[in-house]
Amino acid sequence: MPERIMFTMGDIACAEGALCAGCRYFGGYPITPATEIAEWMSQRMPQVGGAYVQYEDEIASITSVIGASWTGVKSMTATSGPGVSLMQEAIGLAVMTETPLVLVNIMRGGPSTGQPTRGQQGDVMQAKWGSHGDYQIIALTPASVQEMFDQTIQAFNLSERYRTPVYVLADETVGHMREKLIIPDQKDIWIENRKTPTVEPSEYLPFKADDDLVPPMALLGSKYQFYATGLTHDERGYPSDSEEVQIELITRLSNKILRNADKIIDVDRVELDDARIAVISYGTPARSAKRAIKIAREQGIKVGMLRLKTVWPFPENEVAQIATEVDHIIVAEQNLGQVYYMVKAAAASTPVHLMAKPAGMPQLPSEILDKIKEIDAQ
Repeated sequence: MPERIMFTMGDIACAEGALCAGCRYFGGYPITPATEIAEWMSQRMPQVGGAYVQYEDEIASITSVIGASWTGVKSMTATSGPGVSLMQEAIGLAVMTETPLVLVNIMRGGPSTGQPTRGQQGDVMQAKWGSHGDYQIIALTPASVQEMFDQTIQAFNLSERYRTPVYVLADETVGHMREKLIIPDQKDIWIENRKTPTVEPSEYLPFKADDDLVPPMALLGSKYQFYATGLTHDERGYPSDSEEVQIELITRLSNKILRNADKIIDVDRVELDDARIAVISYGTPARSAKRAIKIAREQGIKVGMLRLKTVWPFPENEVAQIATEVDHIIVAEQNLGQVYYMVKAAAASTPVHLMAKPAGMPQLPSEILDKIKEIDAQ
């Protein structure tokens, strides 16, 4: 398909990115502010030979996505914070069974029903720690309509490469804003697919990892027989209550992400080469911060920004390095401080200041500019 240009919203860009990545199954339940993704998928999936199913709730949605993925179909769901809360046990199942899938969370105000039509970045820690046990997760944070498209494709590629669930964490403003979207020619889009076994069926061990700590994945209905369970399991997939098996398994599941963190983490450096103050932000607040930094620079204030395009794995090395180069760090996020605590831990003795806004619209450029001037005067 040749290059296309659309003027559209972030939610629709996300859906189009999923289709370009090869997604052919969507299981979901409508929830504001992610409903447009489901609506668009319900129209587009039949056009590309895929399947769209609306379920009775979010639990059924995510478990159907896990099952579809095991048949070899790239699969996704989209929801918001309350829906992700219901999905957490199944997310742990996907981690344990090493099931590739993409979970889009268009974040809204919370807790509970909160503010369905207003944005918040309140689900950052939920994405990392929502399910129980020790595990690692990948979460991307787009800040524009174009990035909703691009990072959804990236999410599918990472999910397939590491056999893991991957979040696209976008605040409501990014999901509902309308901007120009360029959809490249399909031949120009890099697509990754999961490894499949090459050994004879008699030699296949479904959870025996290669050197990259990721096992090849056989498909349901293929010539390979396997057993997949949420219980602690050995390389055969058989349940085990052995301490050694548990340690080996969950360590490998974590390390396949942590040891490749430098290949996963994505950040954007803005005007940091000579900065005395660094703003760290992500999603919509980073857009305001970029404008504030431009104005501050025009007024002679040396300030820059580290924009997080990946929050998990957290870019602690990048933050730690910047902390050695600047005198102050400002964290601007649309919550009461979630990434803030990660930045504080990585920044050591460098002062870290929180600009918190837990509901409604993100910080205005003028608000961030005022904070920059306040810190610059110290």
